[in-house]
Amino acid sequence: ITALSCIAVDHPSTSEGLPTSSPPLDVISEGVGELSLVIDTEVAKKACQKVLQKVKFLKADGELSSANSEPVLVNGTAHPSEEEAEPVKNVRRRQKNNSSKQSWLLRLFESKLFDISMAISYLYNSKEPGVQAYIGNRLFSFRNEDVDFYLPQLLNMYIHMDEDVGDAIKPYVVHRCRQSINFSLQCAWLLGAYSSDMHISTQRHSRGTKLRKLILSDELKPSSQRIRREMPEHSLSPSKRTHQRSKSDATVSISLSSNLKRTASNPKVETSQDELEAGTPVRLTPQREFIKSLMGIGKRLATLPTKEQKTQRLISELSLLNHKLPARVWLPTAGFDHHVVRVPHTQAVVLNSKDKAPYLIYVEVLECENFETSSVPVRIPETRIRSTRSVENLPDCGITPDQRASSFSTVPNYDNDDEAWSVDDIGELQVELPEIHTNSCDNISQFSVDSITSQESKEPIFIAAGDIRRRLSEQLAHTPTTFKRDPEDPSAVALKEPWQEKVRRIREGTPYGHLPNWRLLSVIVKCGDDLRQELLAYQVLKQLQIIWEQERVPLWIKPYKILVISSDSGMIEPVVNAVSIHQVKKQSQLSLLDYFRQEHGNYNTEEFLTAQRNFVQSCAGYCLICYLLQVKDRHNGNILLDSEGHIIHIDFGFILSSSPRNLGFETSAFKLTSEFVDVMGGLDGDMFNYYRMLMLQGLIAARKHMEKVIQIVEIMHQGSQLPCFHGSSTIRNLKERFHMNLTEEQLQVLVEQMVDGSMRSITTKLYDGFQYLTNGIM
Repeated sequence: ITALSCIAVDHPSTSEGLPTSSPPLDVISEGVGELSLVIDTEVAKKACQKVLQKVKFLKADGELSSANSEPVLVNGTAHPSEEEAEPVKNVRRRQKNNSSKQSWLLRLFESKLFDISMAISYLYNSKEPGVQAYIGNRLFSFRNEDVDFYLPQLLNMYIHMDEDVGDAIKPYVVHRCRQSINFSLQCAWLLGAYSSDMHISTQRHSRGTKLRKLILSDELKPSSQRIRREMPEHSLSPSKRTHQRSKSDATVSISLSSNLKRTASNPKVETSQDELEAGTPVRLTPQREFIKSLMGIGKRLATLPTKEQKTQRLISELSLLNHKLPARVWLPTAGFDHHVVRVPHTQAVVLNSKDKAPYLIYVEVLECENFETSSVPVRIPETRIRSTRSVENLPDCGITPDQRASSFSTVPNYDNDDEAWSVDDIGELQVELPEIHTNSCDNISQFSVDSITSQESKEPIFIAAGDIRRRLSEQLAHTPTTFKRDPEDPSAVALKEPWQEKVRRIREGTPYGHLPNWRLLSVIVKCGDDLRQELLAYQVLKQLQIIWEQERVPLWIKPYKILVISSDSGMIEPVVNAVSIHQVKKQSQLSLLDYFRQEHGNYNTEEFLTAQRNFVQSCAGYCLICYLLQVKDRHNGNILLDSEGHIIHIDFGFILSSSPRNLGFETSAFKLTSEFVDVMGGLDGDMFNYYRMLMLQGLIAARKHMEKVIQIVEIMHQGSQLPCFHGSSTIRNLKERFHMNLTEEQLQVLVEQMVDGSMRSITTKLYDGFQYLTNGIM
């Protein structure tokens, strides 16, 4: 992989005038594929002298032994004695073994079996700088999305491991940062979050802090030639620009928090021209300010006492936020390029939390080819929509009538300070919408949020009478229930509404809904919570999901994306079409089995059997997750039930070595209540036996690929102060839970013992009772 040959010439003058400030061994990269080793001359000379001394010693030892023994004559030819030939044989044997090892290692690295998981493993475990440098260069050959999955591990190694590892990783990170704004910001956020565990004096001068500052200074932006070359001639924006901006949308930087504070009594805000002249980066600023504004809303909501006040304030803040949209900003949790154009503020809800104020928002976006180079969509005034919901019907959110009118009628004329991440002042620009928004359906107000009329086509639709009767009978048989509005839990109604129905309803009420590239996204914003453990849990769940799919084990889990912004803030991808079991029981006042029958029909219907199978497969999957990761704080508020019958565990704040208040109260391997067993058909039912079988198959498949799971956790343990890593035996205990020493028969006995013990666990019942008494969770 890397061959070093040392040639020494024994002259005293060779050590004079040699530089002594350069490091003994440094790995540098001049480009993507170029990698060279720079060796200090003095160090190389000393190393070679040591080799020569060993050779002289062996030679002297050989001469001494030859003096005491006569050469052996074979056929009249002198041959060395056995004692004299032995050192030579050992040296040749070692050289052959080393060469063989390097050959096999190189063949492994160049084989098709060498994937990103193996690369991360060798990068973490190898102590050879040459191997580490090779792996660093091999990162360029993997798909971006494959490397992105291990980005937390790569950056944690860069921060907390030795310089050789950091030098191997840095060229790839720098290269990707030059290619993508999104990657740059994710690196900056993760570097800041994972450096926060270091002592403040060490953190200030650490490599992670320096790289973060380099990224945020925008010195890693691509060349202007590449930008011009990648600029598309056509984009998916709703219309072409009718005029040029007075300044580019990436020219002026502004603090969004100050924009949100502008009121009628304070109509002007100082521009940030000084920041621009001082070298403030403008390529990353729009997205940073957008995320900062969402986090600021969450912090301000946490100061309000009641859920109702928080909800009103949230709607008010998001209404003001819409003044800045559309813009060159995006949701990092989405899987496609887009621009954010609008936030339906009245649809936002505050989620259940005792001390904090996480909130859920829906975001309208327009899909595009490249969010960095595609034109930002033009703003379409809200007045172009004819809706039966007047401004007066909106809830009082603490904003003045003038502000409310400007929020929903005309777009106000902003100063130059708004151009940090908003588009041109186009409030006066008349945008003619297609016929779909102006056809003759006024009598039912097609743009009302309560409308259920499809406007996809003006052509009459003919449906057979038999189809109508069949559809009506199916709907009457088991129509999914809706939840009642609860002031103490406003999120229940929003989460219960089917996603497709929500998309249709919001699309009909937005000025951008007629555009073919319109999409609706959702995100949960959390402030005051450390999501690094959530991110670790997501990686483990995703890896196990891949393993079970490869091994054809029909377990079902739903890993949801986590975006870490800092050590106390971030974003979460919501699980759509799902509500918590607590909300189900509180709203329906039914047992879990009766609720299943209400939602999916009677026992023998196809829909009920399908939902029951989904429940079993997901329950088995999450039981294994809870056992392997030791997930605690399992109550019905942290377990969701979706519209297809799956259960989804959320909130992985207590995993591995941590538990609520570090009491370790929940002693069962996982949560398996009698209600869960009833949905499966009882202890003697076929589906419960199917559940046991899935548990066994899933554990066998997981331990077959144990190293892929262990390395995710082990690398993040490096330098971490997270509660889940408290104690010196965290990794060892995790490995032991895979039971590599047991046969499959012994593993089956273990699974049956865990199932029986969890089902009869008294601590599970006590913890559910504790949550009901203290937090009202049913």
